[in-house]
Amino acid sequence: MKVVKTAIIGVGARGGEAYGRYINDCKDKYDVVALCDRSQSKLDKYSDIFGVSDKDCYLDENEFFKAKRAELIVIATLDREHVRVALRAIECGYKYILLEKPISDDAAELKDLMKAAEKNGVTVMVCHVLRYTVAIRKIKEILDSGVIGRLVVIDDLEQIAFWHYAHSYVRGNWRNRKETTPMIMAKCCHDLDLLQYFAGSKAECVNSCGDLTYFKKENKPMGAADRCLDCKYVDACAYSAKRIYIDRFKENGEKDEWPINVLSDKKLSVEVLTDCLKTGRYGECVFNGQNDVVDYQIVTAKFKNGVVGNLKMMAFTKGGGRIIKLFGTVGEIFYDEAGDIISVRPFGKENTDYKISELTSDLSGHGGGDHRMIDALYEVITGNNAAVDTSLENSIESHLMALAAEESRLNGGTAVKI
Repeated sequence: MKVVKTAIIGVGARGGEAYGRYINDCKDKYDVVALCDRSQSKLDKYSDIFGVSDKDCYLDENEFFKAKRAELIVIATLDREHVRVALRAIECGYKYILLEKPISDDAAELKDLMKAAEKNGVTVMVCHVLRYTVAIRKIKEILDSGVIGRLVVIDDLEQIAFWHYAHSYVRGNWRNRKETTPMIMAKCCHDLDLLQYFAGSKAECVNSCGDLTYFKKENKPMGAADRCLDCKYVDACAYSAKRIYIDRFKENGEKDEWPINVLSDKKLSVEVLTDCLKTGRYGECVFNGQNDVVDYQIVTAKFKNGVVGNLKMMAFTKGGGRIIKLFGTVGEIFYDEAGDIISVRPFGKENTDYKISELTSDLSGHGGGDHRMIDALYEVITGNNAAVDTSLENSIESHLMALAAEESRLNGGTAVKI
């Protein structure tokens, strides 16, 4: 069996944990041979886990790209660097790229990458991992069977969950619009991708509204401190960093798992987490006003085949998971990720329900999508499957929709043609 030598640039929560660990586990298919990251502690952590020698670990991107280190490169850097790094990888001679989403919020960059990949015969798989989940595949299979007739409307509620929003979009890497992509792209290019996947058509126009309504200085409770551990509301506030990280760490048996493992590269303990919250960004009050991305956004897209898709991105939910409804001329499909159900409801007939947990034995990492994507990539590299579901061509459409949605939001909800 062919073993694909693999290099990873950006060994954080995605490149190191979500993709890197599974790639490393598939030793009959992949061999991690080189790592690059700006953080020495991350390089130390993952070089040890993956068994990569010190000489093959790079703090300097320029040194890393002086030679082609592997057959496959995984790019999981910060959002704004994705295209720049991908272009360097293409120049370096890589023919297979696994590219974390979002690709870019610059339409010109998207075109440049597409042209470079086509010119050099490079296969780029974008990490729209939801397309690879058994749940989404099952929904598409049901939809294509015609059991609900012609699809008319799609309604998608993306429940971010209050604590997840606070972690990633108030305290985390995606809190500042200038440092990353618009919130609707950073969080929901997945969902926009699913809308056009289910619709089976490109979008014609998009309109959107949304705002930052709650996580602002004027909503800070009277007498609240700038850091949670110094605050009198530390055990009462829903967004308390102590509750989200330390208390959760204890409740989960002190497991090293997301999002808690984002706080430190050290072996996690209550003491380590306490030190992080005393000094780091994840211990800050969510009302300090250092974030500027929306906490809700609603997008409506009209597709060229007449289907209408509606997406609601919502920070104010207790739990996470998507709820998607697909309305057809003779039936509907209801999907509740957290509720573990896909319900097919043809008009005048009995419902057929599927438990998602019974469709697969692996629901880890985006409902199993992370792992199934890596498996699909191997099939592409070894020539067993030429189709790349999340190719650049397929994935760029969702990004154009996100850019149109943000343009519409900033202009009072005016429809924007794509």
